[in-house]
Amino acid sequence: MNRSSQPEPSSDGVAAVERALSIVDAIAQRTEAISLADLSRATGFYKSTLLRLIASLEKSALVVRRADGRYALGTYAHRLGRAYEATYRLAEAVQPLLRQLVDQGTESASFHAYHDTQSRVCLLRVDSHHSTLDRIRVGDLLPLDKGAAGRLLTTYLVKHQPLPPSELTLISMGERDPNCAAVACPVFGPDGEMCGAISLSGPKERFTPAAIKKMSRLASQAAAAATQALGGRWPVGKG
Repeated sequence: MNRSSQPEPSSDGVAAVERALSIVDAIAQRTEAISLADLSRATGFYKSTLLRLIASLEKSALVVRRADGRYALGTYAHRLGRAYEATYRLAEAVQPLLRQLVDQGTESASFHAYHDTQSRVCLLRVDSHHSTLDRIRVGDLLPLDKGAAGRLLTTYLVKHQPLPPSELTLISMGERDPNCAAVACPVFGPDGEMCGAISLSGPKERFTPAAIKKMSRLASQAAAAATQALGGRWPVGKG
C-alpha cells in the first residue's frame, strides 16, 4: 500500500504536524484570506485532508474560518509573531536603522532572514526615495542561493563558514533579477549566530563604483549598530 497517497494515521504525529504547518505557511504567505479550493491548490492536499487538519488548527487558534468561508491566521499565530519579534527585538532595533540608511540617500533598505533550505524572507523594508524601485515587500520569499543577502545567509547558516571581518559586505549584480543589484551585510545576535542581513537593493544602473563604496560603508555601520542593539558582538579584525 502506498502510504503517501493515504491519510496519515493518527499515530504518525510528525507527518500530521508537518502537514498542518504547511497549511499555516500557505495561509501566512497570502495578504488576504484564502478559500479552501485555493488552499488545496497551494498545498497539494485533498480538501478532506485540509478540513481534518484545519479543525485542529482552529482549536489552537492558529487558523480561523471567516464568515465568508475563507481562512486566515488566528489569534495565536499573531501572538507567536509578536513573541518572536519581542524576543529578537528586530523591529525596534533594525527598522530605525533602515530608515536612517534611506534618509542618507541609499537604495531601498531591507532585513532578510533564513526561511528554509530554498528561500529567505524579507522581514523589514523601507523603500528608497528614488522614483524607481526593486519590487520587494515584507513577507516576500526570495532565493536563498542568489543575491547578496541570500549568499550571506547561505554562507553562515547553511555552510557554517563565517567570513573574515574584512569581507563581511557582499555585493550582487543581477543575480536574483538581471535589472537589480544589492549590497548586504550580516547582523549577529546574542549567541553570535547570524540572525539576518541588512540589504540595500535597487536598479543595477544606479550601482556605480562610488555608490557601491558609499552603501557598503553605510550598510556595514548599520549592521554593526543592529548587532549591538540585539546584544551581539560585531566581528573586529586584528591588527
